[in-house]
Amino acid sequence: MSSTLLVRPTVRPALGVTMVIAAATTFALNGTVSKLLIQGGFDPPQLTTFRATGAFLGLLAFILVTRGPRPLKASRREIPRLIIFGLVGFFLVPMLYFVAISRLPVGIGLLFEFTAPAFVALWVRFGEHQQVRRRLWVGLGLCLVGLASVTQIWAGELSLDGLGILAGLTSAVLLAVFYVLGSKTVTTRDPLSLTCWAFGVSAVAGAVVRPWWNFDAGMLLRSSGGYPMWLLCLYLIILGTMIPYLLITNSMQHLPPTSVGIISMTEVVLASAFAWVLLGENLNAAQVIGGSVLVAGVILAESARVVRGPRDEDRERTGPRSPARTAKAGGSAGGVRGARDEDRGRTRPRGMAEVPPT
Repeated sequence: MSSTLLVRPTVRPALGVTMVIAAATTFALNGTVSKLLIQGGFDPPQLTTFRATGAFLGLLAFILVTRGPRPLKASRREIPRLIIFGLVGFFLVPMLYFVAISRLPVGIGLLFEFTAPAFVALWVRFGEHQQVRRRLWVGLGLCLVGLASVTQIWAGELSLDGLGILAGLTSAVLLAVFYVLGSKTVTTRDPLSLTCWAFGVSAVAGAVVRPWWNFDAGMLLRSSGGYPMWLLCLYLIILGTMIPYLLITNSMQHLPPTSVGIISMTEVVLASAFAWVLLGENLNAAQVIGGSVLVAGVILAESARVVRGPRDEDRERTGPRSPARTAKAGGSAGGVRGARDEDRGRTRPRGMAEVPPT
């Protein structure tokens, strides 16, 4: 066991809550800003590329100025994981989210994406065979009822665009994959350098799909919804991406990941409110009630996971072992290192993955 002492910052829960709410607010307004940019001429892949490139360059400059190049170093073994992490969570998920909100009200598009924690809880139960609380099943039931109410499927046909629904649900599934990747495969990097790497991968992938030399720069001189496109782009990159990610990263020093995820649900309400005021998007009573039920279900599912502590790992290592238990101990916790990671739960990259990277 290493003798290195970990110096932890002073834990201030109130400050952590303030950071998460501030991040949720800027993320929420970003949904409306993104839709205005799409209406102004961006397509979803192009907007994803533009956002990722701007965020990557901004975070890269921030890291180099404040920490130097050392945090960005990566071993050959890390690079494939970082590429998958960036492609799934920072390119495919946002692109599908942009497709969803281009065809659905912003609040509903975000609701679909926020079902990801429910998929994670199912993976924890059936993929990793870990214990979960019984309220998981109640939460999943509420999610299904909420989704049915939001889509109003009882009317005999969907009241919402089918491709938008498919894009939203696919983004949720991929976001769940991103959560699992963040907590199980990329556990050796600090969240800031991890985010920078992920945006860099997304920017490169986007440049392949939507080459920069085909970008219409004159589009930035136009307006959308009465707002200059260049100003909307600045918000997208700085206040809609970089600032909230930094807030979420720092909030993990003061709050556990599950709390951050639950508090971040305020983004759904705020996004719907911003879209109502700025875009005139109205939801009917059934959709509002269904959205509330869906959020309640996701919160129950998110909080149904049982946190495994160091004592659990000690019992698992010292007790009688069957082959299944041995595989479970190695795959889900990683022995002593897993216990240490759980003990550092507030600063692991896993915390970043409790909030959708939208």
